[in-house]
Amino acid sequence: MVRITRVHTGTGDDGTTGLVDGSRRSKGDIRLEAVGLCDEVNASFGMIRAATLDLNAQHDDGGPRSNVRRTGLVVLAALDRLQSEVFDLGAEVATPPGGLPEGMQVLGQEHADLLLEEMDEMLVELPPLTSFILPGGSHLLAAFHVARVTVRRLERTMVALREAETDGVRDLALVYVNRLSDWCFVMGRWCALRLGEDEVLWKPLGRRGPEDGIGGMLRLQRQHDDDVADV
Repeated sequence: MVRITRVHTGTGDDGTTGLVDGSRRSKGDIRLEAVGLCDEVNASFGMIRAATLDLNAQHDDGGPRSNVRRTGLVVLAALDRLQSEVFDLGAEVATPPGGLPEGMQVLGQEHADLLLEEMDEMLVELPPLTSFILPGGSHLLAAFHVARVTVRRLERTMVALREAETDGVRDLALVYVNRLSDWCFVMGRWCALRLGEDEVLWKPLGRRGPEDGIGGMLRLQRQHDDDVADV
């Protein structure tokens, strides 16, 4: 059982922190950067959780929006697992090569494979992409995009750590993180479909011109401030 009675110990005041094996490193060390990014990923998942709980589960007439409830149940169930898995990953990354304590469990192939299985199930419902997706949409969709890019930053940092230290990162840990970023992208699209929300699509450069600027819109608004609120 975990029992924490103090948060501040004073040992980190000198800019160092302890790893799982008891050794200490600078907080600027690349391994600590990876540990911190695991925490950032978990925080971004917390934002997804909050956005999911904030979804309006009722129509304007008071009737239930069953699609919202069903979608929310799936997202929250996934987060219950993933937030613990990312915490486990952070503990592994906080352990230098050869320093895993006896009995400490780490993510296995089954955890990485489950991400693939879940993506395949979601893709059954999703239409093929006909454009690149830009971050945006509702708070929930935007939160998935933030999580996606944060996981990808974690992956890049873990690759750099592997290159900096022999056996610094397990190959399977990198496989898991790579798939987790893809999972965030697919789950965000799946939520948009289930909730009937529009995704923000990239418009190719050749199809963008001066007419896409906001100058004309601002002029129209000034001309019609009194009678057309949504020009």
